[in-house]
Amino acid sequence: MSIDSKFPRGATMPALEGSIVPLDPFASRVIAAYLVSCVTVFLLMMAAGLLMRAGQAQALDIGIDRFYQLMTVHGIGTVGIAGLSGSMICWYFLRRHVALGNGVLLFNLICFLTGTAMILGAAFVGNFAGGWNFLYPLPAMSQGVWGQTAAAVFLLGLLLIGVGFLVFYLDLARAILNRYGSLPRALGWPQLFSRSTEGAPPAAVVAATMVFTMNIPGIVVGATILVLNLAFLFDPTIQVNSLLAKNLTYFFGHVFMNGTIYQCVIAVFEILPLYTGRPWKVSHWFLGGWTVAGLMVVMVYPQHLLMDFAMPQWALVIGQTVSWAHGLPVLLISVFGTLTNVHRSGIRWNTGSGLLFFAMLGWAAGVFPGVADGTIVVNQVMHNTQWVPGHFHVYFLLSLVSMLFGFGYHVLIHANRRPDGITDRIAFWSFAVGGFGFVTAFLAGGQAGVPRRYAVHLPEWLPYDRLGAVCAALVVAGISLFVARFLANVPRGLAQ
Repeated sequence: MSIDSKFPRGATMPALEGSIVPLDPFASRVIAAYLVSCVTVFLLMMAAGLLMRAGQAQALDIGIDRFYQLMTVHGIGTVGIAGLSGSMICWYFLRRHVALGNGVLLFNLICFLTGTAMILGAAFVGNFAGGWNFLYPLPAMSQGVWGQTAAAVFLLGLLLIGVGFLVFYLDLARAILNRYGSLPRALGWPQLFSRSTEGAPPAAVVAATMVFTMNIPGIVVGATILVLNLAFLFDPTIQVNSLLAKNLTYFFGHVFMNGTIYQCVIAVFEILPLYTGRPWKVSHWFLGGWTVAGLMVVMVYPQHLLMDFAMPQWALVIGQTVSWAHGLPVLLISVFGTLTNVHRSGIRWNTGSGLLFFAMLGWAAGVFPGVADGTIVVNQVMHNTQWVPGHFHVYFLLSLVSMLFGFGYHVLIHANRRPDGITDRIAFWSFAVGGFGFVTAFLAGGQAGVPRRYAVHLPEWLPYDRLGAVCAALVVAGISLFVARFLANVPRGLAQ
């Protein structure tokens, strides 16, 4: 059964139960601006990734300085646009259950676009190439490659983006707590510890609550290390313990990136049931899994610091132990929920539902290389190799990006009764095949010991680079077709 057979052509798709705030014309325009910004920036970031892989494969001479500028922009750009994508998806569905502010939504977008312009200027005009993670004290120690002004503009651009996200998540907290009265009730704890889950918050509310409880402290921590970097940049006597600075940086990065995918998966909870005709079941396992996952996310960040011998041993033990399990509660429950929602439902596949289902496959696949890298004896050998960007891209490219574009297909095309065409199918398979090939090239290169963050590669590493470049070109081709499809449909309006 297809979504068209469940809701006849020309009919208005019903709002989900609990809808409070309709998508008014102003909000519709802002969400459209978000969607255009997200898919366009993702395409540009993927093009930058293609250039880097082509440079490593010696198919294109982009220069060493340009490589590291692209690496910096690609890294921070994809992290930022993932956060913007997650906030868009979260807001779009959460406003059906709680009263959110349109002004905050617009404020976040303005902060993001302004900060992005500052970061691009710092990189391509000021030659800043300090990496996405602005690791102290590197922004202030450029060896003459970039100046103080470029570093300051880069850091201030990140701060501005952080301000937008912080205000956004504070508004989520306000709206959810006003509606449900307390954090435990918003997480469904009364139902978790009772026999029945009747009256439990919707899945979107549970996920959004867990995200803001993680991301508000995470963003504050990130802003703290950015301010300390700025202070050191202008006054070298203001110094920070390097190990503390690295902990703050990776706590922020780990929490923020997990929060983005946890927001994007709301699209699966809300959209797939429209295609299958089955509501998403909020079970005891669902409520317990999301609570446990939220606790684990803030505990597991030391897995990024397993090679830092100065770290306290207890922290490394926590990082390794929790890394084995932290993805399982949400992942297994969400993947199992997806399979049970789809199994024998009579769903007729299209590009949007296919992308959302494919996203869960990518999320499941990403667990295995992530757990491997989170094991100390493996990490000591693999961490500074291409295994790490390989495992990250499995989660990011195959899962999060698929959720974003699945959401886009739903609100622009399928929910508005616009059919798929041959171009959509070509785009899907180009993205899917290219994506799996791309991450495979990274993981195989990592297993072979190819180092990450190297602009110039040895001859024996080139086969991995060339496979990666070819597959990256397939991904960019597929995403380009998706973006063209979206841009052509944006003037016709979003689904409610």
